[in-house]
Amino acid sequence: MTTTQGNLASLSRFIVRAPSWYSSVTFALILAAVTGVAAFDSRFVLEDAWEGIFYVGLPTVAASVFTPYVDRKFGGQLSRNASSLLALTCELMTIAALTGAAIVAVATPLGQAFVVDALLTALAAVFALRLFVLLAVSRQRLPVAAVAASIQTVAAAVLLFVYSGTMRYLEFGGGPITRAFLYRPDEAPARIRDLQYVDPGKFAILALICVLYAGAVWLFLAVIDQPWKRSLGVSVLDFVRGFVGHIAEGSRELEAFFEDIGERALVPVTVLSVRRPGGAEKARFVLPMIHPGPMGDIGGGNLPRRIAESADGLAFPPHATAGHDFNLVTEREVDTVIDTAATAYQRIQYDDAATKSVRVEYGEATLTGQAVGDSALVVNTFSPSPADDVEYAVGLSAAAEARTADIDDVLLVDAHNCNDGLDGEDLGHVVPGSKRSFDMITGAGTVGERLARASRGALRVGVAWTETEWEPEDGIGPLGIRAAVFQVDGQQTAYVLVDGNNMEPGVRERVIDAVDGVDRVEVMTTDTHVVNTVEAENQVGDAIDVADLIPVVQSVVDEAVDDLERVEVGMATETAEVTVFGNDRTEMLASTANAAISMGAPLAAAIILASLSVSALIFLLVSL
Repeated sequence: MTTTQGNLASLSRFIVRAPSWYSSVTFALILAAVTGVAAFDSRFVLEDAWEGIFYVGLPTVAASVFTPYVDRKFGGQLSRNASSLLALTCELMTIAALTGAAIVAVATPLGQAFVVDALLTALAAVFALRLFVLLAVSRQRLPVAAVAASIQTVAAAVLLFVYSGTMRYLEFGGGPITRAFLYRPDEAPARIRDLQYVDPGKFAILALICVLYAGAVWLFLAVIDQPWKRSLGVSVLDFVRGFVGHIAEGSRELEAFFEDIGERALVPVTVLSVRRPGGAEKARFVLPMIHPGPMGDIGGGNLPRRIAESADGLAFPPHATAGHDFNLVTEREVDTVIDTAATAYQRIQYDDAATKSVRVEYGEATLTGQAVGDSALVVNTFSPSPADDVEYAVGLSAAAEARTADIDDVLLVDAHNCNDGLDGEDLGHVVPGSKRSFDMITGAGTVGERLARASRGALRVGVAWTETEWEPEDGIGPLGIRAAVFQVDGQQTAYVLVDGNNMEPGVRERVIDAVDGVDRVEVMTTDTHVVNTVEAENQVGDAIDVADLIPVVQSVVDEAVDDLERVEVGMATETAEVTVFGNDRTEMLASTANAAISMGAPLAAAIILASLSVSALIFLLVSL
């Protein structure tokens, strides 16, 4: 992940999963009751609380209940949870505006008229915020979205209209029924009666300001949308809707956006299978050359778990040499990868011989390799130097360099086990032409040569795993910690796989130094992105103490050693055609999003300031 991609991913920390609608409504009513006690002045506290619920909470409840219904009638998709959270946020905005206006009215000669003007401005701002969210979430045309967006503002305005005595201005058309339902100032609390005789023109001004704010929202979105349409041919609202929907609601709309910008690609899928002689499968290493992203379970984010569920033996889905440009765009593409892996598995020819493992250090690259049958398992790491993803082209070149006359196929793993986070300009991305790429390619060639010359012996393999007590929030995914121990001629090599996204610097070395009972250890991560739903950085060793991790790894390795038995092993590769982000698409997406965010903040501030200034000017001209 580059700095630009990291900046985009880190935005997920600002998105929260929407609470249940009844939780938001309950909190809104409690808040309204507290506001009533503070704002109203009747004989009983409970009466104050009830009046707060009625005047402050009722518009919020109306917006919570009716907005999703109206929105979906027009083809939208706002959920009840999101609607209630939005209504609660707007209630907080209104309360804050009234509180601030009341303080100003007491401290200055502006008086009660200023409070009314502030209330109307707040109701217009509520409409603008709701309109912005509905445009982003439901992708309606502005006039259509305005219908659902106006519910909270209209509900509050109707209460103000009826209980502030405004109907007195309209007595010429009144009668008993009109007075009974639309003119009830005597039933309003004392502080509401202070707002009596609100000029009906004020409501016309409210409508005018709402139109003004709607235009400001449209202008803001039109300006922000232009870079997206020019560079990617899609709308920023599609991305916002999918991103927020995934984080806040768990929806899969983000996949539709990625599918629109994706490209078809051919990716090798390599399978190494270990079975008991002529019997059941014991373990299966599956390595599709794609990246398990972009986040959560979107696209291929949950690929390691899906692979584990498809294998007969204990599955080992390590990280391949591919970056974010090779993220799968939808979860459906995972099915294609798994089907291709199944085809490769059916083609495997088994052998019972293997070589001892070798370890080669070349430059910053450290490669551990072991020939199994006519093929080889090779694991690369740059630790203790921090590094991130290895580009697809670099991995293909390194695997080709490792193949020799005696090595037919290579399962090349990016151990992905040392990274120092998202700080700095160089995040360790291994790209073609870099020194690290040549270190890795040259080292892979050396490993291939040494394995081709090495003698072979009978292979014994033991496997074990533990789900662990840690959760994705701790940096450990559902596959927990797995170990496979390969023994040839008395040498035991442990391949440890942690279901996480990279490791803090030094964790690999501490684990390798601490684990005993075997001759050689390499530690890998799956690069699962289920641990990155709401945090871009959540590496192994960040949330959990390495001192707690080491005993778990040691226990799993010990169990794998106890499980050692004679086996047969084989490897095969098939090619899958899938839709991925595409070359440079990830960087383009991240750059466009970051540019829009950088431009959006000052643009939004300017538009808000201009809109408020025009609102103040309108009220000033009317009062003259």
